[in-house]
Amino acid sequence: MRYLIVGAGAVGGAIGGRLAQAGHDVILVARGTQYEALRDHGLRLVTPDGPHIHRLPVVAGPEELGELSPDDVLVLAVKTQDSVAALDAWAGRPVAGGGTAAERLPLVCAQNGVESERLALRLFRRVYGMCVWLPATFVEPGVVSAAGTPLTGILHIGRFPGGTDETARRISADLKKSLFESPVVPDVMRWKYAKLLGNLANAIEAVSGVLTSEEGIALHRRARAEGEAVLAAAGIAFASQEEEKESRGDKICFEPFDGSERSGGSSWQSLSRGTGTIESDYLNGEMGLLGRLYGVPTPVNDMLQSLADRFARERRPAGSMTVADLVAAADAATR
Repeated sequence: MRYLIVGAGAVGGAIGGRLAQAGHDVILVARGTQYEALRDHGLRLVTPDGPHIHRLPVVAGPEELGELSPDDVLVLAVKTQDSVAALDAWAGRPVAGGGTAAERLPLVCAQNGVESERLALRLFRRVYGMCVWLPATFVEPGVVSAAGTPLTGILHIGRFPGGTDETARRISADLKKSLFESPVVPDVMRWKYAKLLGNLANAIEAVSGVLTSEEGIALHRRARAEGEAVLAAAGIAFASQEEEKESRGDKICFEPFDGSERSGGSSWQSLSRGTGTIESDYLNGEMGLLGRLYGVPTPVNDMLQSLADRFARERRPAGSMTVADLVAAADAATR
């Protein structure tokens, strides 16, 4: 199997780098300065077992590859707000022997949130969800840090909307050879909805800094309580926190291994890089959407979504709002 990593940033770079290190065939897909750095200098993956330089093929888009192989696996690792453009770009690409990527190739959504699988299934016939527990950071163009040890990450995988198959098992086997644990599960979205509840903290972290204060943690509890109420009203199952804890165990320690201060997650990184976009519409915004569909108020999540979006649009610095001010905004939204 050849892995096409569509979005070779933090998560995509870590997955692609570890697969390549284990001897698997990998092509990275990137844009802008990341594409240029990967093309000119390779991928530098910094891990607890040392830095690794991977000189991998890199393309800016599918046109550079021509006809795809029937053994290709597309791993979608862009942020959800970029999914539609990526899916449109790859869906119609011809595959050797006939047909298109959308008709013949498996596509794995290695992303936060739960929307990309639905978007992909409009085009692709074989869609897989992946619940990504993978502490990784985009350090600078061409450089990704993956701090997880002894495992680099845990990547639950399964068919969307449900089930398992031989392809999922083959992908899982390759990942297991690449310092990941990759359970094949028939209910992968149950795991992704559980992670979504945790990711409701991303906006809090992005605007007010790494989540360590009791005030910030309490605010996440409020956002999560709204989310759990929404999922209950919608009849959507999610893995319990006890199941998540048991699954992770002590398999991933992700404190920085180089003595540096711990950086924030994916939303914090979007603000710190000044990308102009953020995934809060598909995290807190998913709860707002379901809340409006099922008549459940979600004022805390609505506020967090709007505030994170404003920070991204105005390119405000990550962590530049105090937790006290953020809590005050949440209190005002719930009055």
